[in-house]
Amino acid sequence: MRLIIGIVSYCWKFYIGVVFITTLFLFYPFLVFFIYATSLKHHTFKINIAWSRLVRILCFYALEIDDKSREPDAPHIICANHTSYLDIFLLYSALPKHKFLFMGKSEILSYPLLKSFFKNLNIPVFRGDRLKAAKSFIQARNEIGKGWSIVIFPEGGIPYKTPYLMEFKDGAFKLAKSAKVGILPITFKNNYHLFSDPEDFLGWAHPGLAKVVVHPFISKEHVENTDEKELNKMTYAAINSVLPTLPNT
Repeated sequence: MRLIIGIVSYCWKFYIGVVFITTLFLFYPFLVFFIYATSLKHHTFKINIAWSRLVRILCFYALEIDDKSREPDAPHIICANHTSYLDIFLLYSALPKHKFLFMGKSEILSYPLLKSFFKNLNIPVFRGDRLKAAKSFIQARNEIGKGWSIVIFPEGGIPYKTPYLMEFKDGAFKLAKSAKVGILPITFKNNYHLFSDPEDFLGWAHPGLAKVVVHPFISKEHVENTDEKELNKMTYAAINSVLPTLPNT
């Protein structure tokens, strides 16, 4: 029975992959145009929202958002758990009111179709090179100064045991303090079940209701008066508060 479910799930992952590639070709020319026309770059956010919604419609993913905090108009750091490739697309649908960019690992640049606009629209982080990592940090701070919020998955990747959180890295909290902005914690409650890692052949994948929790906003004043380690713990506790407890802990 588990094998049958795994085969059906893998077929669903394949379908989503086809949808992603097809819609990418559809939106790609518009994204490239607005990315290289610097003064029009802010329009890419609206395109990504449209892309997100189209993918959700074609893949039968609805959203349930438990919003415990109204997203501020000013730029801020968005910290979310990372359990699925769905997280990125769904965030555009979950938070469509304030433009944001992703800070993500540079490995994504190895995908030809994604490289050209991810590098120019979002912020790749070269974790193995301190100088390049520092430049990414400065770039993120500059983008905040231009009105963009920054999305960071503080776990640094998708955990091996989802949906349990891994320890958070400090980069998001250093950036928040350096840029003097607040932090918005986000929890994706069940994306790992809707679309597991494609390399996990027997992993779950199916259409359904994606549940997202927007936690109370941590103000910039609070960020300024709290050290990085405490901000790390506070954000971790908020995101983890609606996730299952790790067994034997």
